[in-house]
Amino acid sequence: MSYRNYADNGPPAGHAGRPRDARRESEILAVVTALLAERGYEGVTFEEVARRAGASKATLYRRWAGKRDMVVAAVKAGPARRDGPDEIDTGSLRGDLLALCRRLVRSMCSADAQAAVLLLQAGLEDPELCEEIERAVGPTGARLPATVIEAAVRRGELPEGVHPFPYEEVTGAAILLRRLNALEIDTGYLEALVDSILIPALRATARLHHEPPAGIFSGHPTPSAGTSSPEESQ
Repeated sequence: MSYRNYADNGPPAGHAGRPRDARRESEILAVVTALLAERGYEGVTFEEVARRAGASKATLYRRWAGKRDMVVAAVKAGPARRDGPDEIDTGSLRGDLLALCRRLVRSMCSADAQAAVLLLQAGLEDPELCEEIERAVGPTGARLPATVIEAAVRRGELPEGVHPFPYEEVTGAAILLRRLNALEIDTGYLEALVDSILIPALRATARLHHEPPAGIFSGHPTPSAGTSSPEESQ
């Protein structure tokens, strides 16, 4: 079977191949991470990964069905990985939001800032990639889990009908911009972000008369249809 057939259809069904070499797999995923930082999501190809890693494309397809799976594996093996519990449940909305913010800061500050930007771009270009990454490494802090909202509603901290839009539009973008500009992201900053912006904005969504748009970190923002101004598109 040619490499083209592998690319179109994946490896042959039932093809067992040789046992995986964990060290070799780590080397390949390091190449994927480097390519993501250099060229962005679109620049990650099986051809280039195979060339840089000194591996065949067949070797890559024995491990991952496609580029998305390979990128998710690289993220899971990289700085975003965690060995602790994934669930966010501190007993209060404020505590949960602070825990999510801290988790996002750790992920972004442990990786190259450019790579963080390009990973966000990847999520925008491939909407399902964000969800795959969330499933692979657990809540990253970029999105607000429904369980956090549901718990806050049960405790009476949020009204019914709250939408995660403010958190997913603001939090990741604010932290990423501060990271790119080498600005401090300490406890005081995160508390101010949560207390003065995130909690009031979340409560306000329950009063909206329409469904808010998807936040930029939600994985499903609506792409622009053109370059017209907001006034021209109304």
